Amino acid sequence: MTFHPRESLSARLTRMNLLVSGVVLLLAGLAFFSYDLVSFRHTLIRNIGAEAQIVGENSISALLFDDQQSATTTLMSLEQSPDVKGAILSDAEGRVFAKYGQLSANDFAGHSLGAKENHRVWFSGTQVIVAHRVDFQGKTVGIVTILAQLSEIGRRARQYLLIAGIILLFCMAAAVGISSASRRLIAEPISKLADTALLVSRDKDYSVRAKIPVDGSEIGVLVDAFNTMLTQIQERDAALGEAQAELEGRVEERTAKLRAANRELEAFSYTVAHDLRGPLDAITGIAFLLSKTSEGAEDPAMHGLLEQLTASTMNMGMLIDDLLNFARASTTPMKSVPVNLSKIAREIAADLTISDPRRKVEFSIVDAPEVPADPGLMRIVLDNLLRNSWKYSSHHDNACIEFGAKRERERIVYFVRDDGAGFDPAHAEKLFAPFERLHGKSEFPGTGIGLATVQRILARQGGAIWAEGAVEKGATFYFTLG
Repeated sequence: MTFHPRESLSARLTRMNLLVSGVVLLLAGLAFFSYDLVSFRHTLIRNIGAEAQIVGENSISALLFDDQQSATTTLMSLEQSPDVKGAILSDAEGRVFAKYGQLSANDFAGHSLGAKENHRVWFSGTQVIVAHRVDFQGKTVGIVTILAQLSEIGRRARQYLLIAGIILLFCMAAAVGISSASRRLIAEPISKLADTALLVSRDKDYSVRAKIPVDGSEIGVLVDAFNTMLTQIQERDAALGEAQAELEGRVEERTAKLRAANRELEAFSYTVAHDLRGPLDAITGIAFLLSKTSEGAEDPAMHGLLEQLTASTMNMGMLIDDLLNFARASTTPMKSVPVNLSKIAREIAADLTISDPRRKVEFSIVDAPEVPADPGLMRIVLDNLLRNSWKYSSHHDNACIEFGAKRERERIVYFVRDDGAGFDPAHAEKLFAPFERLHGKSEFPGTGIGLATVQRILARQGGAIWAEGAVEKGATFYFTLG
């Protein structure tokens, strides 16, 4: 799988530097602005308080001699303070004695000193009100109240924002420059290493190498270790390729020898079985002629010997036929045409019924769909399976033999079932081995090659066969094709 990053490492480094620089500058700007704002406000309040105290001291004589003109002149000195919006001077009874600025009646409503308070400050948004008691010889002669507008704070805030913005732009430009240097020192070597890794992964070419940086940093160590790993993989891949080629050569050579040996063995088996047919037929004919002569018919001992000879030649003929079928199952060229297995099964069932009409056997054969296969070989398969069911149910007075098909997932499974002698499931693996028998010849005659032939035929067509059964409860042989 090829991995394509959505964002390059250099872009991430640049964004990270810009983000860190911006956050640091923002936090630093906020910290300085907050500190300056608090300090400026405290200083402004302290200055207004000092001015209230000075105005109060300068207004004592005006209050004592009821000189409003002088008191107003004293309040006018507050013009030098740009933050002061207005001020009033009250007498001892709380009546307004003099005032300064454009003030309304509500500007100082609710802002009065308590009986034991000499100085007090009130905040309301961007406005601050400072009240100061004026005493003379231990008696209150008046109260100075000043209203100030903290407009300077807003102006200073705008200045801070402008300065912070300019500094931020310079820092961002510096961060871009630093990111460019970082890209050359860090991002580019790692990107080249990633490109080399992708090339190796895509083309399986372990001869390529990543360029090692000259700065001797940890990235250089990483690239060198990566190249060393590629060298080791290349050496192991070359050794593995040589071993695989050698192994394939040996396997091909031994496979050719094995195929030649199998062909020779199959040809030998076919030749022996075919050549035995002639002498065996001659022996059978001679035994038949001898049984028809007067001596053979009258002499009981001779008659018994001739019957034993005839039975032996018949068993030998069956063995030769099975050997021929077994050899043919591996050597006959395969065909693939639509085959009606149900039709073949009915023909074999009819032959079996004619061979022994005294038996009571019920055949149940379903109409299975046609399947692409070799018709001759499939006839051998069904003939062996149905004849086995016929044979192993012969000890029962009434028997039932069934041929059917069912769909399992994406394949069709065919089966031949009987209610005969069955078999011990513990020895089921011996069923398909040549010359292996689970019943004695005296009980059920046979050569033990039929099921091995069936398995070989089905394997050639990409199929398989297996069996289920129990003693005296019948057996079911399942098989598939391709």
